[in-house]
Amino acid sequence: MFEKEYDVIVVGAGHAGSEAAAAAANLGSKTLLITMNLQNIAQMSCNPAMGGIAKGQIVREIDALGGYSGIVSDKSAIQFKMLNKSKGPAMWSPRVQSDRMLFAETWRFMLEQTPNLDFYQEMVSGILVEGGKVVGVKTSLGLEVKAKSIVLTNGTFLNGLIHIGEKQFGGGRAGERAATGITKDLIDLGFESGRMKTGTPPRVDGRSLDFSKMSVQPGDATPEKFSYSDKTKPLTKQRDCYMSHTSLLVHDILREGFDRSPMFNGSIDSVGPRYCPSIEDKINRFADKDRHQMFVEPEGWNTVEYYVNGFSTSLPEDIQFKALRECDGFQNVKFFRPGYAIEYDYFPPTQLKHTMETKLVSGLFFAGQINGTTGYEEAACQGMMAGINAHLTTYEKEPFILKRNEAYIGVLIDDLITKGTEEPYRMFTSRAEYRTLLRQDNADFRLTPKSFEIGLASEKRLRRMEEKKDQSEKFVQFFKETSVSDTVANPILKEKNSAEVKQSDKMVKMFSRPEIDMNDMRKIDNVEEYIKENNLDYEVLDQAEIQIKYAGYIEKEKNNADKLNRLEGIKIPENFDYTKLKSLSYEAMEKLKAIKPATVSQASRISGVSPNDVSVMLVYMGR
Repeated sequence: MFEKEYDVIVVGAGHAGSEAAAAAANLGSKTLLITMNLQNIAQMSCNPAMGGIAKGQIVREIDALGGYSGIVSDKSAIQFKMLNKSKGPAMWSPRVQSDRMLFAETWRFMLEQTPNLDFYQEMVSGILVEGGKVVGVKTSLGLEVKAKSIVLTNGTFLNGLIHIGEKQFGGGRAGERAATGITKDLIDLGFESGRMKTGTPPRVDGRSLDFSKMSVQPGDATPEKFSYSDKTKPLTKQRDCYMSHTSLLVHDILREGFDRSPMFNGSIDSVGPRYCPSIEDKINRFADKDRHQMFVEPEGWNTVEYYVNGFSTSLPEDIQFKALRECDGFQNVKFFRPGYAIEYDYFPPTQLKHTMETKLVSGLFFAGQINGTTGYEEAACQGMMAGINAHLTTYEKEPFILKRNEAYIGVLIDDLITKGTEEPYRMFTSRAEYRTLLRQDNADFRLTPKSFEIGLASEKRLRRMEEKKDQSEKFVQFFKETSVSDTVANPILKEKNSAEVKQSDKMVKMFSRPEIDMNDMRKIDNVEEYIKENNLDYEVLDQAEIQIKYAGYIEKEKNNADKLNRLEGIKIPENFDYTKLKSLSYEAMEKLKAIKPATVSQASRISGVSPNDVSVMLVYMGR
């Protein structure tokens, strides 16, 4: 059936579980992936898309570390967009529209090709713990499977409860049963738990829509891709998305169902995602708005099913249907299934270490929505870090931790375990104080060497990254060393309404002007010759342009990050007695005792710990 004992067992095969299993197995751990339905591995339970603002940076980071999300996203993409191109490169965020079925199929295929990985379909109903250490899991059929480390990635399945109007029923997703037993075991072990809510919109039949009444949302004219590997290629054809809007009439119809809405009649009292509110929440909170956007997204290359992004709801299905029929292009809409809300158990993430291991039980790791996050990308990166550290713990190796100035993944994990979250956590670029360093274009420079050191990223990936870095640096040097005459430069400058020059100067000065871009520089013959002679691709061109134009900002953030790392280097002993620090504020002492920060830097980011409290700690530690 399966082995009697594993190095790592991963419970749940969503985005977190899939990345956790891949990471542990690829590092060499004998790994078992247990899920309630093997047909639903890496299911896109909400929108059929990967990436977006800040989330795209996370997918790039997962890929740079040797995870699968970037490759799967590329292979199942039906549209690619680089968001925020009108802003600086720190804000650029890649996003793909995905073929939902192809995405899950590609994930399963890649996992099945992964050595050291076994699969088993059943519900895990409990955790086996001996002497404060996890030793295995038990299943609903009474089987016990032993393991040195366990990664729980239960998504929305822990005591999941689905709401559609006044109807409610147990389930982890539409058509799938909830998982029971694990929450009780964890509470009995001393864990604190809570409830959260998320929702999803109706899925509709594209044959019943009038797209001529909507505005077309095409992909990029020259699409890029997520993965840094050569296993994928940019799209050569794409599917369009569309945009429609609600109206005051639609809002009035939706309000008719408020008395039967679980959000307003007390059926749901848990907290939903603030940044992805339901349509009823939007019209309630933003009553002054006449309309709200809806993005109408195809679910794949060959299906007629569409996802109505922006119309998430748990209102009664008759109200959903009546209201949606008043939206532009939806007059004859037919439903595949109504929208719904789901409540589920989560465990406040301040109970975790930076490794994703729980503080209460050694060898037990949490990843994904069990930690109070929302989104495939946030789940996937947690899963990957938990899978890596579950392997390292099993083999008694040093943990793998990413700092806030090294990755968005580091920001996300540090936010969760230091500040906790009382609503579903979503990543934004604004959460990262070093976002100029943490760009989507340089994730491989930042993370592939680190991953190679622990044995996850392949040597081929490392060499590919080193070649790109070398080409980029040499291209930057070329601009610094090569001059351009005023007769060549001035026509280009004039075309861009930029001040003309009176003599020859280094190209880097011209290129540094905000209105001049790489396309302008390529009008200079020897620049285009250099590109062709050295066979430079778009990644190298982007990298060189960013390094030249944002050199000052990048250097400033590096200096700030170095100051942060000074405090990161001051470790706090695990059982440090904060009562010895008489000058600490009462709130700081309570928070520090509860969260047990690993470094002074982490302590400084805890809500309620003031700069004065940090100074008290530094003085006590002789710093």
